[in-house]
Amino acid sequence: MHDAFEPVMILEKLPLQIDCLAAWEEWLLVGTKQGHLLLYRIRKESGCNRFEVILEKSNKNFSKKIQQIHVVSQFKILVSLLENNIYVHDLLTFQQITTVSKAKGATLFTCDLKHSDTGEEVLRMCVAVRKKLQLFFWKDRKFHELQGDFSVPDVPKSMAWCKDSICVGFKRDYYLIKVDGKGSIKELFPTGKQLEPLVVPLADGKVVVGQDDLTVVLNEEGVCTQKCAFNWTDIPIAMEHQTPYVVAVLPRYVEIRTFEPRLLVQSIELQRPRFITSGGPNIVYVASNHFVWRLIPVSIATQIQQLLQDKQFELALQLADMKDDSDNEKQQQIHHIKNLYAFNLFCQKRFDESMQVFAKLGTDPTHVIGLYPELLPTDYKKQLQYPNAVPNLSAAELEKAHLALIDYLTHKRSQLVKKLYDSDHQSTTSPLMEGTPTIKSKKKLIQIIDTTLLKCFLHVSTLHLLNWKFIAEVKCKFIVKYLLGSMSNIELKKFLFQFLMELQLKIILRYNLEENEESM
Repeated sequence: MHDAFEPVMILEKLPLQIDCLAAWEEWLLVGTKQGHLLLYRIRKESGCNRFEVILEKSNKNFSKKIQQIHVVSQFKILVSLLENNIYVHDLLTFQQITTVSKAKGATLFTCDLKHSDTGEEVLRMCVAVRKKLQLFFWKDRKFHELQGDFSVPDVPKSMAWCKDSICVGFKRDYYLIKVDGKGSIKELFPTGKQLEPLVVPLADGKVVVGQDDLTVVLNEEGVCTQKCAFNWTDIPIAMEHQTPYVVAVLPRYVEIRTFEPRLLVQSIELQRPRFITSGGPNIVYVASNHFVWRLIPVSIATQIQQLLQDKQFELALQLADMKDDSDNEKQQQIHHIKNLYAFNLFCQKRFDESMQVFAKLGTDPTHVIGLYPELLPTDYKKQLQYPNAVPNLSAAELEKAHLALIDYLTHKRSQLVKKLYDSDHQSTTSPLMEGTPTIKSKKKLIQIIDTTLLKCFLHVSTLHLLNWKFIAEVKCKFIVKYLLGSMSNIELKKFLFQFLMELQLKIILRYNLEENEESM
């Protein structure tokens, strides 16, 4: 776990009971049970996590319980549900623009901004009226009917747009309804034992759906897009998505998790939280009945530092990609984190995966070879640096590691040979750790790889070599030609030739033995 957010008090002991929240940019809207609508301007003070909170407007003329509010800043409107009617007000003046007369008796609504083929933003709204869903679109300062009503099995309790579908949570089950003119309905799965279903839209057009303390991600076809659901420590009341985090309000605290990798990131204790809203990237408010907090993101640099200490490289890479640095600085940090990740895979004895990451990064092969004992000259190996101490491997682990290295070096050698006669004779490998020297000459690098391959052959048991795909595919004669043709040291050639001849003899004996067994 690490600190992704820091809670800061915004409103304390509000005399009115909060029933809903909405936010955009530096503005916060608070709807109350008494019918007051409060508009606050929230300005961050420079150099610290403190805010100037100004009550810009208080509208006491609603005189009705505010059940739900939704801000559409692109159109400068506020959509609200007041005593089961849908109203539209100007976002800053609160002047009423229109009401949706057809939606009388509404209990719930959800809005969605869709980009048309021309790039124009289209505001769509779905309203639940008893056991029907009504669809509207916004044009010329009013809502127009989008298509005919849909009949549904029960009264919707929670719903959200999922591209051109609507995911609806009823008392007992979740359904997916296609907005295709036909209103085709797909039953998904039960809601579980929770009192209220929970459907929350994500930024990429998917939705998260709650089933007790589980959460699953669904696409517009109602198909789960994650390998498996992830658990919360309690049943979520409300939820928001702040890439790469999912922030959930639980009965006693706020919990922060990630989809991929599936991690519990942070738990923040707050006094009876109930509501959550997002005003854009890095703007999250949480409220109880009489308090409002803002969750301030911890700087990405600090988070990455914490994650690297905890060896959570996948999440560190996601955050590094979100930084506002120049492309060059960003790529350098991503490359560094990936090298740390590959090194950690090696330390975890996941040798094949480690070699695959090193290969993609173009890490200097000598730095990879240096992870192994007795493969590099002592003087050269002393110049190499690694993030931590390289682990000691057992004989069985070392054999497995050598096999992974053989595959890696064979592929790397093939790449270098193809480029050997290019106009540029210098290799373009990068260091595993910044400041560590690299081998620039392609020819010298090939020689080191060839010598290392021989040493690996000597370390790996004959049985493994007999079954090794490279031996099986190209036969010993080709290996002799392949390796001897590139080596300059005469004694090394003689030694390798003798070794491979012995290996070839063992292969012939094994094949003869197998043939004799088959004929018996």
